[in-house]
Amino acid sequence: MKQESPHILVVDDHGEIRDLLKRFLEQHGFRVSVARDGREMKRLLEEREMDLIVLDLMMPGEDGLTLCRELRVKSSIPVIMLTAMGEETDRIIGLEMGADDYLAKPFNPRELLARIKAVMRRTHAEPERPTDLPTELRFDRWRLDLNRRELVDEAGVAHSLSTAEFDLLKVFIERPQRVLSRDQLLDLARGREAQAFDRAIDTLVSRLRRKLERDPKNPELIKTIWGGGYLFAAEVQDA
Repeated sequence: MKQESPHILVVDDHGEIRDLLKRFLEQHGFRVSVARDGREMKRLLEEREMDLIVLDLMMPGEDGLTLCRELRVKSSIPVIMLTAMGEETDRIIGLEMGADDYLAKPFNPRELLARIKAVMRRTHAEPERPTDLPTELRFDRWRLDLNRRELVDEAGVAHSLSTAEFDLLKVFIERPQRVLSRDQLLDLARGREAQAFDRAIDTLVSRLRRKLERDPKNPELIKTIWGGGYLFAAEVQDA
């Protein structure tokens, strides 16, 4: 049976952009649905399964940041945020809300295509793991299922992780008690497939701390090493 091509949802209030991206992405083998606002986005997500969302930041009604934050409560579907502002602050806020990547308008559709493919590779590629390595790892009060890409607490409740959050946490728990610089983390977690910047790692660390730490303001698991980077201080064991 022929495998269906990935399904992309483009959410933007500008009709010309929606139509342009729909035609362009379909020409490159994707299935594409479009929505003009958050209401249409939610309806489409209820009706069909999507593999990635291209989400505009500035829209009337619920903006992209609000929608991304709501989405992250119940889903780990990859999100690429589009912003017309191009300011670093807006990109950082988008990452904090759970976006996996960002692209500033105006942009070349080919660059968006490259970002989509990079995020899809990180999200859907089966990790090459030797058979003797564990597929579940425990640390502190958490368990990380590497196959399901799922974070589970001590009560058995699963917590959603974005693609970028999962990739970074996986890097940490596979290298406990080691100081890792921001450049090392970027290379190991994201492979520099996107035009990352130092603050992107700081933002992802902050997001992980809010999910993992008992007191994110006084972290015990992911420690900041001033001038060095970060260290994952928890003891990691096979589940």
